[in-house]
Amino acid sequence: MNFHTRKWVKPEDLNPNGTLFGGSLLRWIDEEAAIYAICQLDNQRVVTKFMSEINFVSSARQGDIIELGMTATHFGTTSITLRAEVRNKITRKSILTVEKMVFVNLDENGNPAPHGRCRIRYADEAFERYSEKLRAMQQPGALLASECTHDIDQEAGAAH
Repeated sequence: MNFHTRKWVKPEDLNPNGTLFGGSLLRWIDEEAAIYAICQLDNQRVVTKFMSEINFVSSARQGDIIELGMTATHFGTTSITLRAEVRNKITRKSILTVEKMVFVNLDENGNPAPHGRCRIRYADEAFERYSEKLRAMQQPGALLASECTHDIDQEAGAAH
């Protein structure tokens, strides 16, 4: 699980019970997951297709620092499936989990489009790829490392 974003729970994030409002937390999760999907697929045009049940394990109070974690669990032909967890930064106690969030990659016309990805891309790999492209542009005729190919999803009922 990669924890990239931290949030400080402020008064405007609280429900009448004085704990973190679930709606605020879900907004943060959806945004973080969309950014993660965009970074993995190299495309800003992704949409949330599905979110499984949300398990509110515990809560957070004003002043708590929480962190949002994401990991890719499956790459479909036009989709990416993520798992999310929110936890208290200090205590590491889990606050919320979402086992399955599906994002669909779109083309410039808003239609589902194959993305060609089959594994998680980490920041250092993205930097290396960028450096490789720069070197290739400086040397005419240089070839880029090929991306992995992707088999067609065999998942029954998958909306890919």
